[in-house]
Amino acid sequence: MNKPLIGVTGDDTRWPLAWWFIRVALQRCGAEAYRLTPKLSAIPANLNGIIISGGDDIDQRLYLPDEPEVAPINRERDRFEMIALELSLSRNLPILGICRGAQLLNVVLGGTLHSDLSDMRRLTSNKRMLLPRKTLHLETYSKLLQILGQEQCKINSLHHQAIKDLGEGMQIAGRDADFIIQAVEDPQHRCRIGVQWHPEYLPFQFRQLRLFQHLVASARL
Repeated sequence: MNKPLIGVTGDDTRWPLAWWFIRVALQRCGAEAYRLTPKLSAIPANLNGIIISGGDDIDQRLYLPDEPEVAPINRERDRFEMIALELSLSRNLPILGICRGAQLLNVVLGGTLHSDLSDMRRLTSNKRMLLPRKTLHLETYSKLLQILGQEQCKINSLHHQAIKDLGEGMQIAGRDADFIIQAVEDPQHRCRIGVQWHPEYLPFQFRQLRLFQHLVASARL
């Protein structure tokens, strides 16, 4: 087939850093990236896969309706990406959720989130960082272990929320030293994965590129 067409969701911003990094990663893996935002919301019928990228917190009312807001949110983006996810799920497309994308995938599937991790951290820092300073511990049964190739690897961290209750069909694939969920997956799907870190900002780690390679390979099927 021709190059798979992979949708990449994000904000309507003049400087879409994540988009540029993800686009390069997909190009390296032999795919074409298609930018999707609330203003660029027409989803192509020939889309072969989708990445829900990182960004602002998800509206807590989607999973904790009685809790107060604790951080900036983007309801317009929430609505658009939920539609994109529901369409992708209905089409059985390969999905990779990155950071807020992993969280939103879990919420769309009926799961919940921890709205703030500050009180849960004992062995790891709450400091956000692009460099890989946290350690990911993968479950031995996980598909993600097969993709990344080793039980532990270093990851970055730009989040203060995380998955709490799992969405339908999802299982835990990895945690950090504080036992906070860092990755989830659907073991029955060829590629339905959510990762809490940002692999696009670790281009020097070939192991992280394997996530995009797996998405692209799944999109070819």
